[in-house]
Order: sequence, then structure tokens, then C-alpha cells
Amino acid sequence: MKKNVRPLATAAALVVLTSLAACGGGSSGSGSAAPQPPAAVTPAPVTPPVTPPVSTPSQPSDRFTLSGSCQAPRTGVSPTGAAYQDRQGTLLDELKWVDAYVNDVYLWYRELPTGLQLQDYRSPVDYFGVMKTSALTPSGRPKDRYHFTYPSDVWDDATNGIELGYGVTWSRSENTAPVRVWIAAMVEVGSPAARAGIQRGDRLESVDGVSITDNTSAGVATLNAGLFPERTGEQHRMVLSRAGASFSASMTAVRVAQPSVPNIRLLDTPTGKVGYLLFSDHNAVAETQLVQAISIFKAAEVSDVVLDMRYNGGGLLSIASMLAYMIAGPEATEGKIFEVLQQNDKATPRAPLMFRSTAVGYPALSPIGAGTPLPYLGLKRVTVLTTPGTCSASESVINSLRGIDIEVNLIGGETCGKPYAFDPAPNCGTTYFAIQYQGRNNKGFGEFDDGFQPTCRVSDDLTRPLGDKAEGMLAAALNYRAVGNCSPPQQQRLARAGAPIAPMQVVRPPIKQIAVRDR
Repeated sequence: MKKNVRPLATAAALVVLTSLAACGGGSSGSGSAAPQPPAAVTPAPVTPPVTPPVSTPSQPSDRFTLSGSCQAPRTGVSPTGAAYQDRQGTLLDELKWVDAYVNDVYLWYRELPTGLQLQDYRSPVDYFGVMKTSALTPSGRPKDRYHFTYPSDVWDDATNGIELGYGVTWSRSENTAPVRVWIAAMVEVGSPAARAGIQRGDRLESVDGVSITDNTSAGVATLNAGLFPERTGEQHRMVLSRAGASFSASMTAVRVAQPSVPNIRLLDTPTGKVGYLLFSDHNAVAETQLVQAISIFKAAEVSDVVLDMRYNGGGLLSIASMLAYMIAGPEATEGKIFEVLQQNDKATPRAPLMFRSTAVGYPALSPIGAGTPLPYLGLKRVTVLTTPGTCSASESVINSLRGIDIEVNLIGGETCGKPYAFDPAPNCGTTYFAIQYQGRNNKGFGEFDDGFQPTCRVSDDLTRPLGDKAEGMLAAALNYRAVGNCSPPQQQRLARAGAPIAPMQVVRPPIKQIAVRDR
């Protein structure tokens, strides 16, 4: 998790040689390093120059009066078509805004560091990075592992299903050289990666001539630049292997439109049809795709659903609430709480989030009108495929269904452990994510900082396509449904097939591992 990382100006400027700031990562020792996604991780405090105090403490009202008062105000129109509302301000204005914002909304504001001087920080992102609790959970993990910033245009793209890159999601082994392994876990249809011939299960050998096991500073810099491009049009060459044979793939970075539900299937079993749904992101575009998938399952009269969220890091809680409702139906959810969002004692209590039975109707993204009744299945149980990449809003789906006594069986690995949510706060081109809420289900449970443990522990089977009935996790789910127990021989089959049994971690930046209170 986060460890002594240095200050940074933006996510795009980060040369990521340290650990991920979310569900996964871990830095290697003895000066070795590993490529990481371009994530705005929390920086540790630097030793600032000693200067005379020149600032006065921020006031609570600064959160509102200084909003949009920027050292370098933007002009013109944003990518969304709206005019920027920035006005001329100072660095001190931005620092005071950050100070007032965090002190006002942060869930653990009583645990913030004291004695900090605003004038000692060279950017609001540097200052925001130290404005968090240093407390640990009972298991010894940092209590706050989700404190980060992103350029606002990157966040806006992410909510609309757009990501800069090649359309490939990587899964990697532990960052212990020289056995580091990176394998393609998911490839978007029609993406640069797909057009280059990359498939799930392909093993990455090198990037722009640098071995994936290279631990030198120069080597890791090259790997980062190739794996996580910062601008459209960047071209990079990768060498991969499949079944022992190497091949090269030259790709150009583009803004990839990623479907949230890339795969749905109807699986015939001896005891009826089972719906398989690969769900990768709780974003605005997911609304229509989930409604279409559930409608197909309903028409086919499926008796069970396998919800594959092994790579789903979360997102909008309204989407999670709709999905949970569509699985359970009105009889189980009527009058029940999807999630109570506990805030600090400064905040005015909010009404709990109920299971949402109608569509939001996200503007320009959904042909479904706001208030349209959602289809539902009325299931009493659901099977969820999980890994440590299953995070936040995805965990809210699990927790909320268990809170209304729906049987939820988890097949795979433990989830990431994030019962927390934010209201993203944009200011002067940067969007800030400070934990504001702890979510609790209808029974009042919300203590899963160390994740939900799987019913059956099964490794991600990277040797087979997602949705293949013989793929390890899905096969184990179908087996558990049929006989009610876990099947140890499944892991033996994976070992014989050459699948990596060592722990693999999907490579996700913090922006992909969140819960956002949006509606």
C-alpha cells in the first residue's frame, strides 16, 4: 500500500516507481522498482524550506468562497462543453481551499496532522497528500488507503467510460524481481490491443526493448512510459508470448471507450439456465448495458446469475444500487436500505440510499429515461466472482444483498476491503478524493476493511476466455451451484494447464477503485 511516495503535481506527471494507492501494489525492496499505472497517490511530506509564517489559518467558509480561485485559472470551454468558472487567485487561495475542504468533510478529521503551515507547500496536491489520518486498522493496514487526486478531465472521462491507453487490462504477480509476470487479463473489442492481436493470457516480455523484469530507474521509466501513455498518438512496441512463441505488437494510444458489460452469456446446465454477466465498471454508461443484460436474463427465465466482478473496482453507487435491485427484485428490497452513508459529526445527516427501482437516465449517455422502472429477476441467491480487484461499489453490491438476506457466494479471492465513499471535489482543474462516508447495509454492517473472504478460493484462470464454462473461476462457481461445495481439483487443473497459481493482481489505478455518492 502507500509508502513514502514523493509529492507530485498531477497524475500524468507521476513517474510511478512506488506502490499503488489502492487495493494492491506493494513496493519491492533493495532499490528495485516496478512499473505501475499513472495514479495520483498520496505523497508523503517533504522537508520544506523554513520560511516566516505568512498565512492565516483557513476558515470553514473558505471551502465555498475560494472555490475556483486559482493560481493559474483555466479559460475557454471544458471537454464537456461547459465554460470554465475559474478566476484569478493565488497558490495560498488553493491551499486554503484544500485545508477548509478536508477539515470540513473528511470522515476522520479529528485524526488529521496538526502544526502544518500552508506556506510550506508548493502545490495544493502536495498539501492534500499529507491531510489524512496515519492510523492503522486492527490488521495493521493503513486505515486510509484511498486519498488521492486526479486531473479533472481524466475523472470526467472515466465516469463516461473513456480511458487513455490501448484497451488492455493487465494482471501482474508480486513485484519481486526477477520473477515478475505481467499477463493480459482483458482486451477490449476493437481496441488498439485487440487490433494488434493481443489476447487474454498473453504474457508481456518487454516494452520498447526493455524487459518487464528490468529494475533500473531508466528501465522502469521506459516501462511506465510505454504501459501507461500520457497523450493520444503515443506509439510503443511490446513483445509478448503465447504458448512459448513470441510476437510483437506496436500500438498507438487512443481514448478508448470501454464497455461496462463486455460479456453476457446464457449457460445451459442440467438444472436450468444460468446467466453470466461480466461487469467491469460502475460508471454512467453501465446503466443501459446492465438493464439490457438483466432484460435478456429475465426473458430467458434464468434460475441463477454468476456476476463476474473480478476486475470491477467500483464507481457510482447509484449503479450499484440499481444492479442489486435488479438481482433481488421489489419483494426483497421494498422499504429496505441499500446503504447508509455515515459521515463525520460536522455534517448534516443524509437520508439513506434505498434500493433504486428506477433508472437515473444519465444525460446523453442513456436512452433510458429517468424514472423508467427497472427489470428485475427476484433471485434468492447470486454468485459473484471476486479478486482483490473487486472493490468499493462492487463490495457495496455484495454487502447490500447480504443485508436483505440474499445468499451471496463469492468464488475467487478476497475483495479489496473499501467500505468508504467520496463526493469528488473539483477545484482549479484537479479533482480531490477524500473519504467522507462509511457505508453500512440494511443490518448496519460495514466493517470489511480487510475485504470479504471467498466461499471458494480459486485463482484467476488466465488460460481461458472470460465467460468460458471451463474457465477456472466460472467452472468453480457452476460446480458450487450444482453440488454445494468447493472443488480442490480445480486448482490442480489450473496448475496442469500452466496457469499462474502465484497471487496475481489486476493493475488498477485508484480512480478505478472507488465508490462515489452521485444520486
